[in-house]
Amino acid sequence: MKKNLVLLALLLASAGACLAEPVAVFDVQWGKGKERQQRSFAIGFYDADAPRTSANFRKLVQDGFYKKTTIHRVFPNYLVQGGDPLSKKKDRSNVGTGGPGYTLPAEIRRKHLRGSVAMGRLPDNVNPTRQSNGSQFYVCLRSIPSQDGQDTVFGEVVGGLPALDEISHLQADSNANPIERVEVTRAYIIDRTQLGHPVQVR
Repeated sequence: MKKNLVLLALLLASAGACLAEPVAVFDVQWGKGKERQQRSFAIGFYDADAPRTSANFRKLVQDGFYKKTTIHRVFPNYLVQGGDPLSKKKDRSNVGTGGPGYTLPAEIRRKHLRGSVAMGRLPDNVNPTRQSNGSQFYVCLRSIPSQDGQDTVFGEVVGGLPALDEISHLQADSNANPIERVEVTRAYIIDRTQLGHPVQVR
């Protein structure tokens, strides 16, 4: 009887793990002093369609990889891009070329809709297999059908999309890099049921 109860507990725990829906939350800020602005957005994952990409993204979030990176490209009402570790430095000359030191195999199955989150990559002439950058990602602020079949879409914004709309309109330089640094102050994984509730991150 005791063994059956233990087995039942394990099965219930396993079922709970399957029902859990992890999301990655990014807290960002820009400006200084009284002008400082703070926003958050959350990304849910398409584990069935892009399992390796989703797992890699979650691991980077959990490892603290994205902390102090920036949103380094903004196009109003079109897309925003982040995830380059080189953006942690003050020198912007190489921002947009960095990564974790590896690429990911293409998992190109989903369309680019408003709120879709996709991985950046090098162009076909140097990357014919369309492997994704290991960390850089972009968020579509409208449908971008021209990118369908080109990049791996691995998730969608499930909260905070208006914040990204706002960020996309920040003044930018000739490389579409926001003049004011839009920095990730923390990134973390929670269950989707926790969205909208205060979260204590260790």
